[in-house]
Amino acid sequence: MSELAIGVDIGGTNIRAALVSKRGEILKKLSERTPADPRQVFERVKAMVQELDMADVVGLGVGVPGRVDIANRSVLSGGILNLAGMDLVDQLETSLGKKVVIENDCSMALIAEMSIGAAKGFQSVAMLTIGTGIGGAVAQDGSIYHGHRTAGQFGHICVQHDGPECACGRRGCVETFSSGTALRRHINEAGLSALSIADIFEMASSGDATARAVLRAWAGPLRVALDNIAATMDPEIILLGGGLGSDAARALADLPAVAPWFRPMIVPAKLGDDAGVIGAALSTFSGVSRCAEKRVVLVNGVPASGKSRLAKLLSERTGWPVLSLDGIKNPFLEHIGGVDREFNRMLGKASYQAIWLAIREAPAGSTFIIDAWFGFQPKTVLEAYIKDAGVDRVAELWCKVPGVVAGERYGSRLKDRLPGHPGAEYIPELVALADRAEPMGCGPWMTVDQTREPDMDDVMAWISRVFGQA
Repeated sequence: MSELAIGVDIGGTNIRAALVSKRGEILKKLSERTPADPRQVFERVKAMVQELDMADVVGLGVGVPGRVDIANRSVLSGGILNLAGMDLVDQLETSLGKKVVIENDCSMALIAEMSIGAAKGFQSVAMLTIGTGIGGAVAQDGSIYHGHRTAGQFGHICVQHDGPECACGRRGCVETFSSGTALRRHINEAGLSALSIADIFEMASSGDATARAVLRAWAGPLRVALDNIAATMDPEIILLGGGLGSDAARALADLPAVAPWFRPMIVPAKLGDDAGVIGAALSTFSGVSRCAEKRVVLVNGVPASGKSRLAKLLSERTGWPVLSLDGIKNPFLEHIGGVDREFNRMLGKASYQAIWLAIREAPAGSTFIIDAWFGFQPKTVLEAYIKDAGVDRVAELWCKVPGVVAGERYGSRLKDRLPGHPGAEYIPELVALADRAEPMGCGPWMTVDQTREPDMDDVMAWISRVFGQA
């Protein structure tokens, strides 16, 4: 039988516990209301673990709200539920005879999302769990980052210095505006009879101005906090988890666009309420794999289809480097005279090879954007390069333009192209090529209409789904 562990997620409203396999599969789970008295939490956790325990269980992982000192395995402080001062780890180990790993509850959820969820393959991640309160966690280089001791307390980013008092002792923390507790307050203060966030969305979609105002009051401060995270951390992706994570992502999508510097990729977590118990269980296994993948985004299209600009916009959003066929080839054209079309094609093949050699030497966890017309070589060549470079995941952005548009654009740029590139005689051939060309199809692809400004939010959301697939 495969190795098993028990994961416990102690929340402000519920305590969840589950028997979990090393692959992250939940075999049995329990849920109980969290006692109001923190001293009763230990007894509740102990009883739940005993109900799940069996011979093959190797250990117990426990996610707790608030700040955790990992080195000393102790709870430093909490918010809505404060377990500070309780010798939780030693008590559990003594009572259960099992190894116990303790960690902040959001960090546990992030471990799960990076292992089998929405952040699989990403190395630099920020996560917020939105429920009774707001938890936070950070991963760098594929592992949870603790800073001095307790990095990632995102619920306590100040978004209004004279705002409501927070359990942490400060005022205006995002938790006081954008948690589930705060949402209920916004609803009550607005005088709405809604019982859930779903009711608020339905009312807002029907044109109810008060419901829309409630969503803005709830999600607006969260947007400020996420922008601050983007400015200070620049993560590849920000996950919104917890019971209200998907709802928060939906509410954020309806807010007005913000400055492009602070528009990180924001996606709902994939594992829902199960993330905490899965991550807690996985934390007990030594050497838990974070599934560091090597990934490429193929920005593909015929010449003059807008590939380079799309690749640049994507790089600005993600920080992923761009490897361009022309970027490698053109310096050679500048130094080599008398280049004809056939020699230019040979340089293109060599540049293509150089791109994939560079990717092959890159470490796991790297992501590259490749700007090229991939159709100048057979698909089998591309497949071989992908395999040889050790690429785990491929996403293709297919830049689509009508042939006549490609021809016009190519002609307008002839004066700026280096000798060796095809001239005006190539335009009829390009027009015909653009009308029949298709994506390479070495992975999922998204067609981007390059006759208009690309919707980068849609592009980012699609790439996130592709790279987040388990």
